[in-house]
Amino acid sequence: MSFWDTIDALFSQRSVVLGFLMAAGLVLVLTPLTVRLANRTRGGLDTGGDRPRIHSGPVPRIGGLAIVTGILVPAVLLLDLEGATKGIILGLPLVAAVGLVDDLRGLRPRTKFVAVALVALIPVAGWGMTFDEFGLPLVGVHDLGWLAYPITVLWIAVVANLVNLIDGMDALAAGIVAIACASFAILAASFGRFEVAALSAITCGATLGFLRHNYHPAKVFMGDTGALTLGYLLGSLAVEGVLKTTATIALVAPLLVMTVPILDTSFVVLKRLKYRRPPWAPDHNHFYHRFLRIGFTQRRTAAYLHLWSALLASYALLLRFVPPRPFGIWDVSHAIICAVAGLLLVALSVWMVYTLEILKARHLQAFGLRRLRADEEEGEAAVEEALSASNR
Repeated sequence: MSFWDTIDALFSQRSVVLGFLMAAGLVLVLTPLTVRLANRTRGGLDTGGDRPRIHSGPVPRIGGLAIVTGILVPAVLLLDLEGATKGIILGLPLVAAVGLVDDLRGLRPRTKFVAVALVALIPVAGWGMTFDEFGLPLVGVHDLGWLAYPITVLWIAVVANLVNLIDGMDALAAGIVAIACASFAILAASFGRFEVAALSAITCGATLGFLRHNYHPAKVFMGDTGALTLGYLLGSLAVEGVLKTTATIALVAPLLVMTVPILDTSFVVLKRLKYRRPPWAPDHNHFYHRFLRIGFTQRRTAAYLHLWSALLASYALLLRFVPPRPFGIWDVSHAIICAVAGLLLVALSVWMVYTLEILKARHLQAFGLRRLRADEEEGEAAVEEALSASNR
């Protein structure tokens, strides 16, 4: 289907439109109730004691309960809960329960990862929700065989934790998930998977409804209850809606849509290993921390990262609807359009990481683009030492 045919087909589905509106409305109404509940619940307020925060006072952190309810209710009422969709929905409250325990009592990162992986077994092992093959240009299609099961479980657990790790600033995680789910709704519909498209639209509606209360200055946080649940859903929607096809875009699209959290987490983990800190230890090196350190406001930081995510997701849609190799045959005009758009996106991404001082002078020196300042490495080490001291 063409892009506009896909949009028409998407909006002709009652479950998509009504599910989106119902989810957004429910979350808008229920979120203030979670604020009241958090104020009366031990551990319901985020006081910044467990890891670095960028807010100054206590904030309710179980707003994810509203998100979970806002997704579950329309999903149960409007979707045909058969096959993998049923498995995804059955696992959803279990992941939320893991997140709620962490919000109220605290769990080790390893424990949360294993718990989400075990829940992921419900749709994967119980309903066969795996991506069994993947295709690459000039390489062909490869069958994963029995490896499809552990790889799919690992993918879902990793995505859940990626979303959890970027949920450190007002509106950031909710906005990125909303963008990703909107993209997955369109992509799933283009492959004729309308149940997955509807669940994506419902999740998108829930996150947009939550943004009303989570935009800076946030009145409530989604906490791990919301972040782990949204990550679990995002990973599952990617598998069932896109990754099950053998087209190249099936492998590329989810990676493009998730590029910002993937880059953010990869950079942070590598930085921690470089300075001999545990890979999951808290610090101030996430993208949003760096934006704030160079003088951006929280709203401007969120806007930049949302825009970056939206452009990457748009490129994934471009590759789907203007493919360089439609039906396996190269189309010169399509290839030029995708190449030019890709180069512009790469240029924007390079500017972004350079602005955040991730790409440094010594990296540019390797390409002869800039002289290396002698004190740069010492300055970076001093900053890391100061940040580490502030986290103790």
